[in-house]
Amino acid sequence: MIKEWIKLVVATAFEVGWVVGLKHAENPMHWAGTVFAIIVSFYLLIQSGKKLPVGTAYAVFTGLGTAGTVMAEIFMFNEPLLFSKVGLILILLAGVIGLKMLTPSESKKEGRSA
Repeated sequence: MIKEWIKLVVATAFEVGWVVGLKHAENPMHWAGTVFAIIVSFYLLIQSGKKLPVGTAYAVFTGLGTAGTVMAEIFMFNEPLLFSKVGLILILLAGVIGLKMLTPSESKKEGRSA
C-alpha cells in the first residue's frame, strides 16, 4: 500500500510541473515537457487509484497539487507570500493528511492487523 501512496505523491509532483508549465511554457521544448508531465501525472494517478480509494486518491492528488503549485509560484516566480495563503494551505494539507489517515490499509480490509 505504501507503494501506491508513493505513486500518488510522485504523480502530484508531476502535476505541479504541468500546471506551472501551462502558465510559463514559452517554446516547443517547454510545451513538450508540460505534455510529458501531464501524461506521467495522470498515469500514476490512475495506477494508484487501482488500489487506493479513488475519491481519497483524487482529493490527495488535487490537494497536494494545489499546495505545491502555490509554493512553486511563491519560491520560483516571486509571488507574494501572504500569511493567509500559508494558513489556507495548512488547512488544505490537514485535510489531505486526515484523508490519508482514514484510508484503511489492505491488511485492515482483509481482517488482519497491521
